[in-house]
Amino acid sequence: MPRLMGVDIPGRKRVEYALRYIHGIGPKRANNVVDKCKVDPAKKADDLTPEEIRQIVAFIQDNYRVEGDLRREVSQNIRRLISIGSYRGLRHKRGLPVRGQRTQTNARTRKGSKRTVGAVRNKSARSAMKAKGK
Repeated sequence: MPRLMGVDIPGRKRVEYALRYIHGIGPKRANNVVDKCKVDPAKKADDLTPEEIRQIVAFIQDNYRVEGDLRREVSQNIRRLISIGSYRGLRHKRGLPVRGQRTQTNARTRKGSKRTVGAVRNKSARSAMKAKGK
């Protein structure tokens, strides 16, 4: 399991797929890195030589913002949106969808699980609520 940019990439996978385990590198960037560094994309990550690993790491550091730096930049951008009071910032703050999705139905990922509000329909549960004094 080679270690690139502080991430253990899976050794049994092809290099072009293993590079995607680094935060900030997707399919297109992984192919770009493999092309620019002249590494065989069909090669397994375990079979990379130390020189190839050094070359890949140097290319990524020079051309892309990845892992900790990228995460920090994204969180600072969100904090900035919240502090200036923009609509997107308010949606982030309230934990609601940010990009215009509907919320009457769906949006469960952002909103969390359902919380029922209103009348208790079950007769035994209603009597238990009365006994509590509510």
